Amino acid sequence: MNSTVRTPLYQKVQDYIRELIASEGLKAGDRIPTEKELMKLFNVSKITVVNAMVGLANDRVITRVPGKGSFVSDEELAEMDESEEAAPAAPAISLERTITQNRTRIIGLVMPSVYDYFAIRLIQGVQIALREKGYRCVILLSDGEIEKEKEAFKTLKEMGAEGLLVFPVDEENYNEEIISMKFSGYPFVLIDRFLPGVETNYIAADGRLGTSLAVDYLWELGHREIAICSDSPLQTITVQERIDGYMNALKNKGALINPAHMITGFQVGSLKDAEKHPLFRYIRNRMATAYITLNGRLGVQIYQMARQAGLQVPDDLSIISFDDPTSIVEELGIFTHIKQFEYDMGYRAAQTLLGIVEDGAERSGKYTKTLIQPELVIKQTTGRIPVK
Repeated sequence: MNSTVRTPLYQKVQDYIRELIASEGLKAGDRIPTEKELMKLFNVSKITVVNAMVGLANDRVITRVPGKGSFVSDEELAEMDESEEAAPAAPAISLERTITQNRTRIIGLVMPSVYDYFAIRLIQGVQIALREKGYRCVILLSDGEIEKEKEAFKTLKEMGAEGLLVFPVDEENYNEEIISMKFSGYPFVLIDRFLPGVETNYIAADGRLGTSLAVDYLWELGHREIAICSDSPLQTITVQERIDGYMNALKNKGALINPAHMITGFQVGSLKDAEKHPLFRYIRNRMATAYITLNGRLGVQIYQMARQAGLQVPDDLSIISFDDPTSIVEELGIFTHIKQFEYDMGYRAAQTLLGIVEDGAERSGKYTKTLIQPELVIKQTTGRIPVK
C-alpha cells in the first residue's frame, strides 16, 4: 500500500492564498483571486474552491462578501461600514450548506461518439436520472482519442461540473487524468469498461455472460463453426472479456478453439469495395456458419457482406450482435442480439455519481462495481444450421 500523503486539492488552494498574502504583502481589505480564477488556476471544481474559501473564512484569514468577492480579513473589514449597505454578519453556516448553495448542478458526460442506438439509449438513461435530481448534463465527445478525452475533462471541470460520467476511450494505455481524478477525490464513474488493476466506480454489462449466452444458443441450433468478430483496433478489456466468455463456453461443450474463428483488429470501411476485404472472402467461403459481433454496427456490415456474397440470413448463416443496431424501438428490430440494458446502465451510473457528489466527501476505499446481467433477445438473424 502506498503510504505517500497526498495534499487535498482544497488545501492546495488554501496554501496558495496564504502564501499569496504573505509574499505579495497584501493588506486588510485587499481582494484575493475570484473563485473562477482559482478554478482555472488549479483546474478544480467550484465545490473544491468553495470548500477552501470557507475554511479560510472560518480561520479568519479572509472575509467573504456576497456579491463582491473575498478579501484579506481584519476586524474592521469584518464589521463593514454601514454605508456599504452590507448585511450584518451572519451566523456561521455549515460547509455542507455552503457547498449546496454554490453548486452548479452540472454533470459532465464524456463519450467516444454517438453513432448508434446503444449510445442514444445510454444518454437517455443518464439524462432522466439527472433531471429527476435537478441536474443538467453537458455531453462532450472524445472521437476515440485520448488527447480529446483529456481536453473534455478539463473543459467540463472549468465549467464547474460537479462530477463526470466517463465512457473511456479504447487505448493501450490508461488516460492518466482518470488516475489523477481518482487520487484527488474528484467524483467520477466509468461506464461500460474499467481499468484493470485500478479501483474505481464503474458500471458495465457482463461481457463474459453475454458471449456465453450467444454461444449456447447457436450451439442448440446446431452450429459448430462459430466465429467471434471485433473491429476494435486494440484488445481492450471489454473485447478480452467477451472473447474469454466465448472461449469458455466452447470449452464447456468440449469443443476445440479454432483461432481462425476469432476475427479481431480489422476495420470495415466502405462496402463498395467489400469484395476485396478479407472478411468478405471469409463469409463467402462459408468458413463459419454463425457470427457473434461485438457491436451492432459490425453486425449490420456482416449482414450486408453476406447479401453481397449471395448468402441469405439466417438461411445460410446466422448473426448475433451485441445490442440491436437496427431500431431504437425494440419490437421493430430484426437482429438477434445481446441486450445490455444500456438505458438502465446510464440511469444507474448517473444515480451512483450523484450519490457520491451529494455525500460531499470521498468514499475512501469504497467503490461501487456494478455488472448488469445481459439477456439474449431472439429475432430474425439466427436459424438452425444450414443443411448441406
